[in-house]
Amino acid sequence: MLDTELDIWDRLSLEKRPIIIYGMGNGADKIIDEMNRRGIKVKGVTASDDFVRGQSFRGFEVKKLSQHIKEYDDPVIIIAFGTQRTEVIEHILRLARIHTVLCADVPVYGNEIFDRSFCQKHIGEINKVYSLLADEQSKKVFRSVIEFRLTGELDKLTGCFTEKEEAFRNILRLGENESYLDLGAYRGDTIAAFLSHTNGKYSHITALEPDRRTYARLRQYAGEMPETQLFNMGIWDSDTELLFEASLGRGSSIAERGAQSLSVTCIDTLYKRRRVTYIKADVEGAEERAISGARQTLARDKPKLDIALYHRSMDIFSLPLLINSIVPGYRLYMRQHPHIPAWDLDLYASCDV
Repeated sequence: MLDTELDIWDRLSLEKRPIIIYGMGNGADKIIDEMNRRGIKVKGVTASDDFVRGQSFRGFEVKKLSQHIKEYDDPVIIIAFGTQRTEVIEHILRLARIHTVLCADVPVYGNEIFDRSFCQKHIGEINKVYSLLADEQSKKVFRSVIEFRLTGELDKLTGCFTEKEEAFRNILRLGENESYLDLGAYRGDTIAAFLSHTNGKYSHITALEPDRRTYARLRQYAGEMPETQLFNMGIWDSDTELLFEASLGRGSSIAERGAQSLSVTCIDTLYKRRRVTYIKADVEGAEERAISGARQTLARDKPKLDIALYHRSMDIFSLPLLINSIVPGYRLYMRQHPHIPAWDLDLYASCDV
């Protein structure tokens, strides 16, 4: 997993061709910041032709991709946005067949970049996780995602894509009497996915969504469902009040300078007097806190798990190791669902109870 002599940042620092940033969001900001820190010159910022409306970004006039390609015969194009849309992924891959297209991995939360030095620093933990993975597909995903993060090469990532359905079918194998905890329930889309795999049957559903406007949509969807509890709360490792940043929609998160106060709870409080059989957690970087606040519940109930593994650079090894420390009997799986960059990387766990 450390075979490459140069990571993407080393490669870009040696690059003589013009480097073009493709995207204008938070990811592009982080990539440009990291390039500036390393002394890597950005030549321009681009967007797909249909999205260019005379904008400027970080001091650059945002030009159509076709303009940049016409202006620079052989640019290096850095993907700086995220997508799971099939047609957009196919567009990126078509572009990569003609031009040099790389994807610089920067974390959604936190400041540690997954570069070669980061990987070397944590090689012991990385090797430990690799040894714990339960099947060959998981090991392939783990190797491939690490290679992608180091090199930025898209084929490292796309070669390990599997659909979510495969994980439901082969790993989670949900039944019709599940007690389901949905952390980061958004508007109810993951409840709908859960129901589609249980023939619409279940024992109980508890769902948490911290964003107030999104929670209102969740109530519209699931508020009248039987044996269902919905909470406008966040998940943490204790019961307390925290600051919350709600300006990002699906990406709303707990933040040091959040604009509003948010009540948070922990899994051990929610399930102090009852059992849970399946937990899904996609909580915008708070996954480690959520797991830490579930020690008693995990040890007692050993529920099936579906945990987002991509928000912070260390999640890919720190979360599996944390879960293994609580319940050594868990079988751990990784799956990379179609997404550029390596978001929608999930850790699945199951255990014979």
